[in-house]
Amino acid sequence: MADQVRFSRRTALQAAMGGLALSVTAALPAATPTQTAGPFFPKHDQADKDLDLTRIEGHAKTARGEVIVVEGRVLDEQGQPVAEALVDVWQANMHGRYAHEADTSTAPLDPDFQGWARLRTDADGRFRVRTIKPGAYPVQANWSRPPHIHFKVARRGFHELTTQMYFAGDALNDIDRLLLAVPEADRPKLVVAFTDGVEGAKAGTFEIVLRRA
Repeated sequence: MADQVRFSRRTALQAAMGGLALSVTAALPAATPTQTAGPFFPKHDQADKDLDLTRIEGHAKTARGEVIVVEGRVLDEQGQPVAEALVDVWQANMHGRYAHEADTSTAPLDPDFQGWARLRTDADGRFRVRTIKPGAYPVQANWSRPPHIHFKVARRGFHELTTQMYFAGDALNDIDRLLLAVPEADRPKLVVAFTDGVEGAKAGTFEIVLRRA
């Protein structure tokens, strides 16, 4: 009888520990879905690539459009911060035009919009950029890309990630071919809601999870 009691307690403890392990595993963040870099990743270096895309050093004017702040963290799949990750951020201006030779759109350029930032995460894996909400732009007669921001994240020991961040509530998200190519359960990882933030700008949080190499 004593052996049976010890066995039952051991079995119950093992089952409980197994359940705890499963719950912890379920809570761990999943890797951020990849997305195409598209044709407009910057080809030429530029002097100003700091975290504020609304201003270009030496320009008296600021970028046109709705100012927003995107902040977040780069994590691994165990939920640990990835420090010193190199983060490239690039996007279209408020008119949906990239300052890139491959963009042949007739939409106007904004000479005061930086368009590209390059930064590194801090010790807690955090990053922050101040920018403007990009405009949508047509790709084909029956397809326009919703507002989105491109991210490329690299760190030694991890798989490089290229992805895109979308804006919650935009109707074009529901018919965008690139976003719909992501499994439905993973799409919320790429869609960010913006609320009133600081300095008169709306703010959103974009968490990026890298896979270890």
